[in-house]
Amino acid sequence: MSHKYRPIDLAAVKTYSIKTRDNKVNVQDHFAAAPRAGLSLAEFFAGLPRLLGADNLRGVVDAVVAARRNGRPVVLALGGHVIKCGLQPVLKKLIEAEVITAVVMNGSAAIHDFEVSLVGATSEDVGAVLHSGDFGFSEETGGGMNSALQEGLAANLGYGEAIGRRILEQRHPFADFSLLAACVEKGIPATVHVALGTDIIHQHPSADGAVAGEMTFRDFRLLTAIVADLSGGVWLNVGSAVLLPEVFLKALSIAQNLGHHVDGFTTANFDMIQHYRPLTNVVKRPTSGHGRGYTLTGHHEINIPLLAAAVLDQLQDRG
Repeated sequence: MSHKYRPIDLAAVKTYSIKTRDNKVNVQDHFAAAPRAGLSLAEFFAGLPRLLGADNLRGVVDAVVAARRNGRPVVLALGGHVIKCGLQPVLKKLIEAEVITAVVMNGSAAIHDFEVSLVGATSEDVGAVLHSGDFGFSEETGGGMNSALQEGLAANLGYGEAIGRRILEQRHPFADFSLLAACVEKGIPATVHVALGTDIIHQHPSADGAVAGEMTFRDFRLLTAIVADLSGGVWLNVGSAVLLPEVFLKALSIAQNLGHHVDGFTTANFDMIQHYRPLTNVVKRPTSGHGRGYTLTGHHEINIPLLAAAVLDQLQDRG
């Protein structure tokens, strides 16, 4: 060899007994229980490993249950993909059971919710119709929602309530699958937060930027009042990577500026991958005082029904 280095001699390396070592995982405290046929939900949930994502899910369930038992809010903020996963029956059950006390949507979630209520289907094939100039030009969607916003403006409603009321008043055939309608029926806030130019109803001839802007701004002010009351509660961000985390952060900032001193709440971000804004502006920054933030990575169509079932089960079990 031309260089000065020689392979090191390992003979003098010191070792120790594994029995004296501190370990992060042990069979008594962390391992899963063996499955068996006929498990109850409570047994299945209790048998999950007490590690990582399973323990995060357990923590979110406990926070939601504690918040509702103490009369504190649980706010569900969701993106459009959550609606396209067919989760409305699951989330509606949480609304009806008074687990969810407010629903927050981006524009795409509201559109999918409206379309499902109207025809029992949603989510067009964008690639198949984009180049023909047909993407996003459904008359019933654009015309119906923009008309509802116009009427809601005059009636002093916000964006979410205006759409929910339109679904109920026109007796959409699949209104039972609408979260916005469920919120109106239950009398809980439903807010919708849009960025102009991002939603297909902004392409419609009936679109009015001033109306959409005023309606979503009304909802932002309503959301800020909800966030101002979040101490001891839970904020669930499900499937919104940009818009709703930013809206939440600004609403929290206004609430703190006005002297509400919101603290001691729990946040959780559910998504298929973890993005910068939800991690920073939902999980970390807002809970840096006396709160707690969780991340749960995976498919909504699996994680959200599991969350809902565990929460309902524990609320029933604890009376």
